[in-house]
Amino acid sequence: MNHKELAKKFLEISHDFKLGDLPTEGQHPKTIGLSQWSKSNLPLALDNIKQIEQEVLEVLKAKFGELNSLKQEIRDTFETGGRVFLCGCGATGRLSLCLETIWKKTQKSKESVLSFMAGGDVALIHSIENFEDFPQYGSRQLLELGFGENDLLISTTEGGETPFVIGATEQAAQTSKRRPYFLYCNPDDILSSVALRSKKVIENKNIEKINLTVSQMVLAGSTRMQASTILMLAAGIGLFNLDEMWLNNLSENIDNLNFHDLEDFIIEESKIYQSGDSVLYLSCDELAISVLTDTTERSPTFSLISFENMQSRTSDYSLCYLSLKSSSSIDEAWSKLLERPPRCLEWSETKEQTSLSRLKGFNISNGLFNQRADYINGKDQLFEIEFLQDGFHFKLNELSKDWRFNSTDLLAKHVLLKVLLNTHSTLVMGRLDRYSSNIMTWVRPSNNKLIDRTIRYVQILLKEKGISKEYDEICYELFKQLESASRSEALVLKVYNAILES
Repeated sequence: MNHKELAKKFLEISHDFKLGDLPTEGQHPKTIGLSQWSKSNLPLALDNIKQIEQEVLEVLKAKFGELNSLKQEIRDTFETGGRVFLCGCGATGRLSLCLETIWKKTQKSKESVLSFMAGGDVALIHSIENFEDFPQYGSRQLLELGFGENDLLISTTEGGETPFVIGATEQAAQTSKRRPYFLYCNPDDILSSVALRSKKVIENKNIEKINLTVSQMVLAGSTRMQASTILMLAAGIGLFNLDEMWLNNLSENIDNLNFHDLEDFIIEESKIYQSGDSVLYLSCDELAISVLTDTTERSPTFSLISFENMQSRTSDYSLCYLSLKSSSSIDEAWSKLLERPPRCLEWSETKEQTSLSRLKGFNISNGLFNQRADYINGKDQLFEIEFLQDGFHFKLNELSKDWRFNSTDLLAKHVLLKVLLNTHSTLVMGRLDRYSSNIMTWVRPSNNKLIDRTIRYVQILLKEKGISKEYDEICYELFKQLESASRSEALVLKVYNAILES
């Protein structure tokens, strides 16, 4: 199909994906100008991000009472021999896999928790385009894992409208005697008005809902940040049966964090990329899945080259990659990262992207440094992340920092590491001009939600110029530009400039 036919096809279903009224898609008033601050006023950028992260904890504290029923249902499930399944897509899929990994590293009943994400385990390291648009895929993955009548599903979706997650949740409501839990981050009334699929879930009495609205993201639409943080915390509190004292302690740890200690690391990593070199994150086993999550999510958020697969490698390669320092083989590295054998999809229609063979093409062993040295243009600089009994350690070239906390449990460490790495990578990308103000100008429209986001962000930029353009007109221009766009272009800006020049 040509670009006009593709645009028309999207517009026919666009009413289901026009999500601009959702808070998670909007611009946070406290971070307008973030891209400029990342280059000229890092302390201001860090202070504002820290304040927003602190607000997330306050929202969760106010909602803590709603987590008691989730905690009790999880306990009842375990006591009667059932299992807890964790489900998500993209960032929430990765947090689901992370929670399972933490569970297996710390609990005796290792097989009582299973997680899955849209696209299977391959999607942990490489986004699977369009997969989240199919509710039947969510249902199918759930059932193939053996979900039964005594099992409990906990679904997490930042926006509250992801078709894959909704499909899995509705299937769980039909299969199990236990009502699934649906956790999300937008107000019920707005969700119900913009997405019929969300309204059906909200009104379904066989599904338990926990609304965790946290306002706009630090970077508009980048729900890998506060939205996935609060969802990881809510699901984690339920899973590990944690109390308010634990949450207050975590809040105290974030209050005590000196975000300014990230400043030199942000500047150094930016310089490495600007000089033509790259960064290899060298991680300990205990924290590797959160390091992988942050580095993986840089690709779809900022339109970077994703982690290269060694079986189908081209001349392109990722600016950063992950290596587990203790693992000498690919199989060992994946088993240590996940704390279990990988779960991949061998479906005939998707196996080229989702199979176990595909996953094993991503080398995260300690042999990666030498392997990449054979084909990258510059040199991999090592960013080492080590486990400490009361925290973790960062080292990048001559920079070194111990992050210490008054808590030693693994979930708290992963949440704190997530917050720090998300902040770090977002500001590194700002210094590389990978977004404008706090708008994702490099977003790649790889699914229907992201097509809508691209169109809306072009509208915002045009409005700042006093130009009003209809949604449909921008849509046609987007699909026209997609015919010639490369990954090295900011697509929002490409469409924006094309309209200005027309």
